[in-house]
Amino acid sequence: MKITPEDYLAAEIDAPTRSEYVQGEIYAMAGASDGHVTVNANLITLIKPHLRGSGCKPYINDMKVRIGTDDAYYYPDLLVSCDPADHKRNYIKQSPLLIIEILSSSTEAYDRGGKFAFYRQLTSLQEYVLIDPRTYRVDVFRRTPQNRWELINFEGADTEVEFASINFHCTMPAIYEDVDFELV
Repeated sequence: MKITPEDYLAAEIDAPTRSEYVQGEIYAMAGASDGHVTVNANLITLIKPHLRGSGCKPYINDMKVRIGTDDAYYYPDLLVSCDPADHKRNYIKQSPLLIIEILSSSTEAYDRGGKFAFYRQLTSLQEYVLIDPRTYRVDVFRRTPQNRWELINFEGADTEVEFASINFHCTMPAIYEDVDFELV
């Protein structure tokens, strides 16, 4: 049975657990690994001070992004919006410049495929970043002036990572600080 976007949004405000909405279907969000949570904490710690005074704001995994005319609502691990209208929306952002998803074995294929297809509908989106918390690997999909998406792959512990959409650079070890790659 399909649910309307309005019913989903009304239920989601007080829901004890988060769910994503895709074309009338609801998908419960799974828990995250230690590496996932650690990478996300490191990113917000690095990006928030970098954006201070810029008019851009970072939002972590409890903020929804609206795709299209209520086609989908996702909770990215981290997003950055520079749109003043987004800053006035309390529960939903519509114009992110940067979206970051931290991969897991159960979500990686969808994050690279179906979810990215929805995110590409956002005309504001300049970069879509996928981070693997199991190894030093960051994939940045960047929109070109021709409205194509190019992949820039950053791998290895001695690599510097760039998110051009927010003019941000950091080392790979900064992103992965305190990640225990041996945890299963």
